[in-house]
Amino acid sequence: MDTAFTAEQDEIRRTLRDLLATHCGPAQVRAAAGTDTGHDPHLWALLARRLGLPGLALPEVYGGVGCSLTELALACEETGRALAPSPLLGTAVLAAPLIARLGTGAQRAALLPRLADGSLTAALAAAPLARALALTGDNRAGEWAGGGRAGGVQARVAADGTWKLYGEVGQVLDGHSAGLLVVAAHTGGYPAARTLLFLVRAEAAGLARVRLPSLDGTRPLARVQLREVTGELLGEDGADVPGALAATGRDAAAVLAAEAAGAAARVLEGTVEYARAREQFGRAIGSFQAVKHRLADLYVRVQAARSAAYYAAWDPSAGGLALAQGLEALGAAAAEGVQLHGGIGFTWEHEAHLYVKRATADELLFGPVHRLRSHAAETAGVLAR
Repeated sequence: MDTAFTAEQDEIRRTLRDLLATHCGPAQVRAAAGTDTGHDPHLWALLARRLGLPGLALPEVYGGVGCSLTELALACEETGRALAPSPLLGTAVLAAPLIARLGTGAQRAALLPRLADGSLTAALAAAPLARALALTGDNRAGEWAGGGRAGGVQARVAADGTWKLYGEVGQVLDGHSAGLLVVAAHTGGYPAARTLLFLVRAEAAGLARVRLPSLDGTRPLARVQLREVTGELLGEDGADVPGALAATGRDAAAVLAAEAAGAAARVLEGTVEYARAREQFGRAIGSFQAVKHRLADLYVRVQAARSAAYYAAWDPSAGGLALAQGLEALGAAAAEGVQLHGGIGFTWEHEAHLYVKRATADELLFGPVHRLRSHAAETAGVLAR
């Protein structure tokens, strides 16, 4: 088996890295994260129309590029390096795959081309996200969305035959700006509740969305409130929604692992550059043995995370473990980066703190690491008696 990347895959990474180096420096990241949308529309247009990133892993028949999960993961490794704020994760990694898996022919034909060209962005309204995507536990019981009793979002059929949604979802990634929401809701009443997914347009009556303060400004979160909002059932009533969410979660974990590995690699590179340039006691601090050891340990962690991410892109069943490895490596790299940069690493002006926030926020949103590993072990039967 040849595990080397193709010339096409290398070109995707090179082109994207060059573009982000020009349009997504630390100052530009901060400025974009502080806007109402939480991203730079001009950069999103470049990513979508020039490079086709939102449609990279979508079939060509729906306007996509027709590549595999590997290409999408490699692209997100580069966006992770730059911490690029964009709707790519919510649109291309979470929402579009669910529409492709569950949507009717008419729904796929109407929505996927617009998602592929970036003219429509989407968000998955399901919380907690890690549980909904079966990253940290089984999602079939449905407790993660209210379980049919209270909380979450409830759905019922109105007298006119339409579905009405009522409830609230917190911490929806890109939920404040997405043009389309894929909302997980319970219907049937407890104990016969089942989870269904609904399409809700941004202009729907009764929909309220509020951007929340978040630790990581490059991952904008919103509270989504629905008050008798009309939703369109995604796919058929009998579809295996938990199974589709779990499959999407496996792929998303592989992509997120690559993103975390890219971010960790960038922190390590920046720290090594600083250790070579910063002098203390008449010599570069990188020449001290203690610093060398710390950087060497980080290098091993980053390379292990990258290898795990690449494997998961080939075999998404390993996505949860790869994500745990990536988040752990990013957390360690970000912490060491701040420490080895000394006093300047703690300041708002330096980019190191952006990576600390990304590492912490991602673990809160998609982890924590020990639960990712625990669920992977349970699924593989490692802990079976």
